[in-house]
Amino acid sequence: MVSQRLGKYIEAKNISYYAFENSLEASRGSISKAVKEGKSIGSNMLEKILLHYPDLNPEWLLTGSGEMLISNTKIKSYGLKTDYGIENQQIPLYDIEAFAGLVPLLGNNEATRPIDYISIPNLPKCDGAVYITGDSMYPLLKSGDIVLYKQVQDVTNNIFWGEMYLLGVDMGDEEYVTVKYVHKGSRYDTITLVSENKYYQDKEIEIGRIRALAIVKASVRMNAMK
Repeated sequence: MVSQRLGKYIEAKNISYYAFENSLEASRGSISKAVKEGKSIGSNMLEKILLHYPDLNPEWLLTGSGEMLISNTKIKSYGLKTDYGIENQQIPLYDIEAFAGLVPLLGNNEATRPIDYISIPNLPKCDGAVYITGDSMYPLLKSGDIVLYKQVQDVTNNIFWGEMYLLGVDMGDEEYVTVKYVHKGSRYDTITLVSENKYYQDKEIEIGRIRALAIVKASVRMNAMK
């Protein structure tokens, strides 16, 4: 039962029932009584619990499936079916702002110096990783997440439609760096940039405006724990 699993969580966190109830502004004894007597917990209270304790896995609490606690680090892989995992690789993490854009970063890999290295077992081959900004791919990606990428050399012929890419787009006087899904455009020489965030409109651009392109292979999110 949900109440019994909640009791296990409270015990694992070494929190007193009084402190737990007080943090939720619940009446004294309401949670402890529900746990001890196996009574149900209202949906409003469950929502409060999950909001105040983000390390508690909702799936485990409600169904018993999975792990009790959510890991501090979430890693998602976006590899193609043809990819194969590499057991050990040191993926360089770059500060994209230090290179004033994606073009100089991808165009001079041997001269670029990473700020650190990331090692994640069994990911597809990656050329590098960068922090992203903006919320056009939210909630899949959020500002501050890390994306790991593989550079695309032949932009015209090597795009996998519908996949997620890190792009450097020519905007005249400056380069626009973004992460988007890339779909076919209305003409043979255009592509459509599609966001995960429903509040962003699709954008069709000429392929010739792409100055740098890399397919996103994975993302890393560090969750702040209370």
